[in-house]
Amino acid sequence: MPVRVRFAPSPTGYLHVGGARTALFNWLFARHHGGSFILRIEDTDRTRYVPGSLEDIMEGLRWLGLEWDEGPEVGGPCGPYFQSQRIELYQKYAHILIERGWAYKCYCSPERLEKMREEQRRRKQPPGYDRHCRFLSDEERTALEAEGRSYVIRLKVPLEGQTSFYDLIHGKITVNNVNIEDLVLLKSDGYPTYHLANVVDDHLMKITHVMRADEWIPSTPKHILLYQAFGWEPPQFAHLPLILSPTGKGKLSKRKTVGADGRTYPVLVREFREAGYLPEAMFNFLALVGWSYDDRTELMSRDEIIERFSLERVKSSPASFSYDKLDWMNG
Repeated sequence: MPVRVRFAPSPTGYLHVGGARTALFNWLFARHHGGSFILRIEDTDRTRYVPGSLEDIMEGLRWLGLEWDEGPEVGGPCGPYFQSQRIELYQKYAHILIERGWAYKCYCSPERLEKMREEQRRRKQPPGYDRHCRFLSDEERTALEAEGRSYVIRLKVPLEGQTSFYDLIHGKITVNNVNIEDLVLLKSDGYPTYHLANVVDDHLMKITHVMRADEWIPSTPKHILLYQAFGWEPPQFAHLPLILSPTGKGKLSKRKTVGADGRTYPVLVREFREAGYLPEAMFNFLALVGWSYDDRTELMSRDEIIERFSLERVKSSPASFSYDKLDWMNG
């Protein structure tokens, strides 16, 4: 099966070096294996949309030389590549899960959910939906439907057993199903959550490997359950290491980073471009944030990095963002 990977940003902000590193690793993996790199825009969160961010993301990718094989302005056989243009598709698949007994309508009001959370805090219980609507009788559901009560659609997570997956960087990860809440798949406005749209799109776009930041590891068991519910073969997963600030203390900021010298450093790709950094230097540098060829070689051409790149050499531990090394590479 030919390798197919994707970078799926949301237009809720400008392209950050963390996102650029994720895109680069996906692009390198595709080019190394002679596969396809897909750009998909996850634009269903209408409240957080930032004007100009989509153009910034595409411009930043092109500045780095990360041309996509399918996606916006390019097209392809699996489009449309904007999630906002695929809403009816997600609604269809959410209702398929209801028909199969893997999902249910939840009619809980915001007021009831807030009271539930307050009670959980008072009792010092872990947060999460209490599955109230999962156990409604047919008569109760019919009455709520007759009222015209709005609803969300939730996944019916198994109450027993475990869900496991093998991560190509972190190894086997197992979660007890009792610790996975019945997550929302379709919101009351008919828009999908990240989880449903992500799984449906990855399947329909024939994605073979999902490479994303390791902050998404807790979401992956939920996605595995969705693949099981649909009867689909899941892709392989590889969660990339966290990028730390130059001091090694805490995650690299999305807005500004202060170095040990007290200076404020850029974190957006556009800021590096405007500061005069060369795309070749940034490409080489980002490739080494969490990956190395032999722990010695640092200066490599684009073709050399493509030839040498492998997930086996991606570290599972966080990597610091060294502005000194980037400056050295930039000359």
